[in-house]
Amino acid sequence: MKQTSLRAIANKAASEKANRFRNLFGLLTVEFLLWCWQCVNLRAASGVDRTDARSYRANLRENIEGLVAAAHGGWYRAKLVLRRYIPKLNGKMRPLGIPAIADKLLQIGVTKILEAIYEAEFLGCSYGYRPGVGALDAVRELSAALRSGRYHYLVEADIRSFFDHIDHDKLIALLALRIDDKAVLRLIRKWLKAGILEPDGTVNYPERGSPQGGSVSPILANIYLHYALDVWFEETVKGCCRGAAYLCRYADDFVCAFELHADAERFYNVLGRRLEKFGLEVAAEKTNLIRFSPVDWKASGAFEFLGFEFRWALGRWRKPVIKRRTARKKYRASLASFREWCRKHCRLPKVVLFAKLNAKLRGYYRYYGIRGNFDSLDDFYHQAKRILFRMLNRRSQRRSYNWKGFAELIKVFKLASPRICHDF
Repeated sequence: MKQTSLRAIANKAASEKANRFRNLFGLLTVEFLLWCWQCVNLRAASGVDRTDARSYRANLRENIEGLVAAAHGGWYRAKLVLRRYIPKLNGKMRPLGIPAIADKLLQIGVTKILEAIYEAEFLGCSYGYRPGVGALDAVRELSAALRSGRYHYLVEADIRSFFDHIDHDKLIALLALRIDDKAVLRLIRKWLKAGILEPDGTVNYPERGSPQGGSVSPILANIYLHYALDVWFEETVKGCCRGAAYLCRYADDFVCAFELHADAERFYNVLGRRLEKFGLEVAAEKTNLIRFSPVDWKASGAFEFLGFEFRWALGRWRKPVIKRRTARKKYRASLASFREWCRKHCRLPKVVLFAKLNAKLRGYYRYYGIRGNFDSLDDFYHQAKRILFRMLNRRSQRRSYNWKGFAELIKVFKLASPRICHDF
């Protein structure tokens, strides 16, 4: 029943592009939210009410009935969002917002409804936070477009603190283009305006932005950039270009490729003004126009996208090919993370330790194991072994292993070797 209703919404959204949906709020029933519960991460951190998913699940139906009654009765209030900070690669801190479990569940329900409407609306150039596509799909499609040899100039851009600068009124106005249900829009505005509890105990009420960490934030961000960037690029930028133009976007990370320098330069110059209309700002120090062409591959620059470095070089048959490797910043950050993990867990029993180590290594290979990147994977594997060797020898005052003994240990527990997982 739940999926049937969402499928009907999706079919209508695809067939009637100008339709504005009404009575969406009525879909937020007890049965619908019970179905949405399967998407809740049971290991997720608890919010300000200190109720985690397992505690909430103990009286699940009763809790959801109370939540639905509050939402439909008009007395639902979004709880404060718990702020936490995690380190970024550049040494700065990334703010995350952790909503209460009840708010998170209700957000998942609204997210399902928004996905049903906007999946038919989103363009093929958008890959982030969408069902069925991911970062590696973006890397594959971008690689294929650049290999075609049609594009010779590239604009790599970065939006400064995107999630912190989303204009609330602008976002609601954009949502209203397809949604004619004031109750749903009012619910979304409540989440946008919810107070944020900082680690020092102060409470901030944001006038802009959407906290990263909320279940509904990714699709709201996608909708915002769909209108701010994707539609504008497809309908206006391409129409003004004399040559071919291409956009690939994953969330707020995007790359634009152009056939002609004049088109690339014009886009580079107007991008900032376009984003300003939506309250966004280009990070000038991370936004560049580069030559990226197989014609003069020696003069072409390199760029990074979704953890990979792209550059032109001579291939096996002495012809220009696109070389991709793990971006150096991501490589060093992954090693640092691996080192910290080993430091905390090296005292686990060997069977448990190596099972967890292999899970981490396989996850790394599954993402970075694209064709042509074996050298980076192999280097990471050998550095990881060195880190593990040092950490195991620090477990006691006496040295536990020499290199020969460590090699035998690796053979016994079969540390996962690097491998290419994706042939693109």
